[in-house]
Amino acid sequence: MILRNLGPIIKDASIFVSKFLCFLHVTNTYLIGSVTTFGPSMLPAIDLTTSVFLMEKISTRFGKVARGDIVVLRHPQDPRRFMTKRVVGLEGDSVTYISNPETYRLEGDSFTYISNPENNNKHETIVVPIDHVWVEGDNKYKSYDSRKFGPVPYDLIQGKMFWRISPLKDFGPFWNK
Repeated sequence: MILRNLGPIIKDASIFVSKFLCFLHVTNTYLIGSVTTFGPSMLPAIDLTTSVFLMEKISTRFGKVARGDIVVLRHPQDPRRFMTKRVVGLEGDSVTYISNPETYRLEGDSFTYISNPENNNKHETIVVPIDHVWVEGDNKYKSYDSRKFGPVPYDLIQGKMFWRISPLKDFGPFWNK
């Protein structure tokens, strides 16, 4: 008798859970997602501590990315990885940047940075192709960005960062940073 009474309750609960999971999937895939950042490439806008942000995915689907936006994108050379960079140039823009050829040499268990002094601070100019953006980290000397791998296809952009979740002392909106 008790099992007969539980049948409708279990059915209603499973329908509710299914709808809730569908809602979460649609929200995470098409509307808002979370991203964890770390590393020095976006200093001072994003500090070295591990931080969690929310990114909105709607505007990037409709091509509403502007210069100065901080975006999350798939790494152009390793699509399993994600990067956080600032959009510096849009399609058709002429971007002049400082080319600083760097090499790294393995010494023991770590890499040592080596720079050729006569190659430092060379200026190069590129026109961003159609359906591409030029992205750079705010920390120019510690960022692996378009200066190394060139313009990024627009389709690699996953979303724009808009809200900082953690650390809690910095909780709040994250636009115009």
